[in-house]
Amino acid sequence: MLGAMFAQVVQRGTLTVYWPNGTISIYGSGQPNATIRIHGALSPWTIGIKPDLALGEAYMDGRLTVEDGTIADVLEILLSNIDEGAEPWLLKLRSRLRMLWRPIAQFNPARRARKNVAHHYDLSGALFDLFLDPDRQYSCAYFEQPRMTLEAAQAAKKRHIAAKLMLDRPGLKVLDIGSGWGGLALDLAREAKADVLGVTLSTEQLAMAKSRARAAGLAERCRFELADYRAITGPFDRIVSVGMFEHVGVAYYDAFFAKLRDLLAPNGVALLHTIGRADVPGVTNPWTAKYIFPGGYTPAMSEVVAAIERSGLYVTDVEVLRLHYAETVKEWRSRFRRNWAKAAALYDERFCRMWEFYLAGAEMSFRYGRLVVFQFQLTKRQDALPLTRDYILDSARTKRFGCPSRTGEAA
Repeated sequence: MLGAMFAQVVQRGTLTVYWPNGTISIYGSGQPNATIRIHGALSPWTIGIKPDLALGEAYMDGRLTVEDGTIADVLEILLSNIDEGAEPWLLKLRSRLRMLWRPIAQFNPARRARKNVAHHYDLSGALFDLFLDPDRQYSCAYFEQPRMTLEAAQAAKKRHIAAKLMLDRPGLKVLDIGSGWGGLALDLAREAKADVLGVTLSTEQLAMAKSRARAAGLAERCRFELADYRAITGPFDRIVSVGMFEHVGVAYYDAFFAKLRDLLAPNGVALLHTIGRADVPGVTNPWTAKYIFPGGYTPAMSEVVAAIERSGLYVTDVEVLRLHYAETVKEWRSRFRRNWAKAAALYDERFCRMWEFYLAGAEMSFRYGRLVVFQFQLTKRQDALPLTRDYILDSARTKRFGCPSRTGEAA
């Protein structure tokens, strides 16, 4: 079964497979190329029956090893061909069946949301230091120029978001939903002189964010709380959410945007930055849901916009970031591989293979799997923002963290 799947999928690139019975098969031709060895008589069957789950598990467990190349090369061969239309019928069938299970998989009340967040974000901070930039920006960077460093691209991402928030005066009340380790919130407080509240469901992230605020002398202007967004009261002049919406769950989109509307001041501006799919609504990969992001889902634009429409908010700007996340994760994966021994000391070899598979799969999904990043700018009023996007471009050109005021004076 697995051999037949490889034969169907691999047309571009070369995949060489050493089977448990000692035979060798070569699929496809040309570049890229990779060689794998499958161990255990049952492994070809278990992988072949549930490839979207069992391939990653086999790599984690050492039942699939890469003899030439990396697991990223293997996934590039597979996902690039699937993107060209070579998706096996079994994968299509499994995806359709999982759609029936989706409402249960994305059931996400506050208690379960906290548990899902802890599964990933309460891992040791030392792990994230092995592959993230020093600011611990754990979301898509913004590569304004070719060959930017990860650090420069993450700084550009924060400036780009700040520009869309139009921080045109000091003292704006800002809510950061899903504030992570506090990097964006601290920059908004420091550079734009905003009064920021960051909320997270991760105790590890909360502790570090508070510590950073104290160390920077910003604890009064930049506060962090362990809180679900549903428990927050407003109003706020600006609301930003980066990399959190993927954990909300489709059934909760209406409640999310209704809450956003209620929290936003009449002339307020909100910016939502989320991974999305450039495709129809779907389901989360089962390996990712089981091991990396339980309860997570990357929405289609149609799912997000429909919920925004029902909330009564205006969509004042939409941007689709293509391949920026692929380049971001490529750098994360490179840094993680360089620090493999340190990660193994924190956890173990199986964990390292799991994390490598996660990063490699994410990179190739952004290159070939129709994943992108959406940025939605939202308001309650049509006249809350200038009528053109020049203020965003001006901020990028000057590398300012705030925007000129409406009278043209410096913010």
